[in-house]
Amino acid sequence: MATTTRARATEADLLSQPADGSKYELVDGEIRVSPGGARHGHIEMKLGSRLLAFATTHQLGHVFGSSVGFRLPGGNVRSPDVSFVSAGRFPAEKIPDDFADLAPDLAVEVVSPGDRARQVLDKVGEYLDAGVRLVWVIDPKKAKAVAYRSLSDAQELGPQEALKGGDVLPGFSCRLQDIL
Repeated sequence: MATTTRARATEADLLSQPADGSKYELVDGEIRVSPGGARHGHIEMKLGSRLLAFATTHQLGHVFGSSVGFRLPGGNVRSPDVSFVSAGRFPAEKIPDDFADLAPDLAVEVVSPGDRARQVLDKVGEYLDAGVRLVWVIDPKKAKAVAYRSLSDAQELGPQEALKGGDVLPGFSCRLQDIL
């Protein structure tokens, strides 16, 4: 009986994916797609614009949208829905044209209707293992978020509570209901 093996996907394969509004990532040698939908994109923009305004005003660093890929130590290229990299982390403060060769300080994932809980938690674990200092997972359908500092240090937030930047974005605070 013959077996068929599929070639491992590469960064070149990732870069060749269509610009169709879906988010593509390179995970364990496979291209994974996560279509977000309109509400998902709206939440990304509402939070991203607030983070950008805050980070710019306080000269804290750089905010990115979901089209930016980060090369993580395990070889995966992940694209958080929103991310932040502190000032001084890019060599000569030059933002690369290609994927970033570092993990962001903050990674935000907005749960899409098709996301499976296990995949989201795996992604959170990978971010934290790579050195991401703060991960926010926002679940629009349940109107809640979870802020992770580690897998054992997770704080669940309801709509009246605020996403806080802590030592990653000192002074940043945004009520969850304001972006949902």
